[in-house]
Amino acid sequence: MDPQVKIFTGSASTELGAKIAAAYGCSLGDLTLQRFADSEMGPSFNESVRGCEVFLIQSTFPPAEHLMELMLMVDACKRASAHKVNIVMPYMGYARQDRKDKPRVSIGAKVVANIIQSVGTDRLMTCDLHAGQIQGFFDIPVDHLDASTVTAPYIKSLNLDNLIFASPDVGGVVRTRAMAKRFGAEIVVCDKMRLRANEIASMQVIGDVKGANVIFVDDMVDTAGTICKAAELVMERGAKSVRAVITHPLLSDPAHQRIRDSVLTELITTDTIPQREANEKIHVISLAELFAHAIRNVVTHESISSLFG
Repeated sequence: MDPQVKIFTGSASTELGAKIAAAYGCSLGDLTLQRFADSEMGPSFNESVRGCEVFLIQSTFPPAEHLMELMLMVDACKRASAHKVNIVMPYMGYARQDRKDKPRVSIGAKVVANIIQSVGTDRLMTCDLHAGQIQGFFDIPVDHLDASTVTAPYIKSLNLDNLIFASPDVGGVVRTRAMAKRFGAEIVVCDKMRLRANEIASMQVIGDVKGANVIFVDDMVDTAGTICKAAELVMERGAKSVRAVITHPLLSDPAHQRIRDSVLTELITTDTIPQREANEKIHVISLAELFAHAIRNVVTHESISSLFG
């Protein structure tokens, strides 16, 4: 007999978790998060998970306690004799710290990988890691989903002519080229130089965008400084319109206001991170169906890569 599947969600992803469970065809499991007076937390499952295949849904965007909450959930499941404990982490925090880019710094993504494995996680399912090679930090199976499976159809529905995809920096060229390949389109690159994190010193466009409908491709937007400056630059170079498609809308202050004031026609994003405020320029596409299909394929031992065709 196959183990019963149960899906739970942490406090950071309640809305997306409910959508995933509904798309899978079940209700969310009953979970309580106890808070002590000093804000220390303790999750507890209000139903049996003994012998079950459990999926725990939680994005680990700031604050870092979202990660701690998830690790406590895994530990509670293991101690309650769950058959397998699978983490569904739509957004993996600290993934930008994937290498030593200067002396005497940590590799945050590796630290997070170690923590996830140390509590006994059997499998990780995530989406659009900042760097694909982060999968190699884990010694457990990692299902790396591709959000363009969902965002590309929306872009096609816009029926834009003379479409060009753009990378906001050199590091995003591979991601941009993969999206452009879906449309048989060309790419351009914005080469930027930073003074420090979230602060750009200079930027230039490599490629011709005159008369084109430009779509920037990136995995995340934090303060929106880069994407808004890049959008302004391509419009100055003669682009007809400019949009951006991303996966993870961190949107730290002053991102929302920057986007409202920018030349961007719209920012296309997903719901891996819940929005703190409404923004008429932001179009959100849910990944619930994609994650639900991936969970089903894990349970039935079918291909995950088949979802990206």
